[in-house]
Amino acid sequence: MTVQPYRPETLTRAELDALPGCIVVEFGANGCGHCAAAQPVIERVLAEYPQVRHIKIEDGSGRRLGRSFKVKLWPTLVLMRDGLEVLRLVRPTGASQVEEAFETLVQEG
Repeated sequence: MTVQPYRPETLTRAELDALPGCIVVEFGANGCGHCAAAQPVIERVLAEYPQVRHIKIEDGSGRRLGRSFKVKLWPTLVLMRDGLEVLRLVRPTGASQVEEAFETLVQEG
């Protein structure tokens, strides 16, 4: 399994809010130990939900998108449906926690 790196933000909050469907926005940093530890669980659950779009965004001080979501700890997963935040996970560690969140996201509609 190849873990995709966090990428610099390219979307504005308005653009992100306008995206349709189920989306998980994952904020983190490429050198973050908490982020690296969470990746196997996040990637495994994502593989079970192909209908969920995954956007990994590199966060840091002064990054506007992360601040617009009030992200303070990494990784933070913001689960959105049709532009609205359904729920969020901060530093998830257990597969069951991530699976329950994804199940809630896809069943909202």
